[in-house]
Amino acid sequence: MFKMAGSNENQPRQTPEPVWGLVLSGGRSRRMGRDKALLEQDGLTALDRAVELLARRVERVLVSVRPDQTTDSVRARFDQIVDRYDGIGPAAGILSALEAYPDVAWLVMACDLPNVDDATIASLLSSRSQQPFTAFRSSHDGLPEPLCAIYRPAARPLVADFVREGVICPRKMLIRSDTELLELPFPDSLENLNTPEDFERLRSSGP
Repeated sequence: MFKMAGSNENQPRQTPEPVWGLVLSGGRSRRMGRDKALLEQDGLTALDRAVELLARRVERVLVSVRPDQTTDSVRARFDQIVDRYDGIGPAAGILSALEAYPDVAWLVMACDLPNVDDATIASLLSSRSQQPFTAFRSSHDGLPEPLCAIYRPAARPLVADFVREGVICPRKMLIRSDTELLELPFPDSLENLNTPEDFERLRSSGP
């Protein structure tokens, strides 16, 4: 059901609601074996880098956390959205944010995307549409990338319904909904870190 950007030439390209940033940092990092939000890149933790990146483009950034993470020394420095749901992965942070501030469009971004840059975020914001979701198309399989995407207020009842139905994968939510689908400015922009090997490759490729 998702749509390619530009599929409706008469569709307005701007939306009235403000866009805030939501950095997802509540994952348990089981495959990595350590907290991915605290991994360092260029002298910054992954969480610090993600917050700084979004703060340059949107008026407010909040960090999505589990209830047991609110006093963590790194996360406690930021405004937080505390998960209202347990056991549903990143959907918990997304739905919690949509419910906490229902009149805001959220630029949702996972904290473990080391290649995301200003150009990627600018491209996403400049192309946001009237659809409930605006997302990049994966360079691997052409499907929506839900963890660097815009969720408008109209997405809230859709996400809530999916969760009630047991569909907790954000990608499946976007596939089954009206999603504006964009081309990635750089093919590797949304490569994420899942394992220690991924992190070592990132470190070895750095300056």
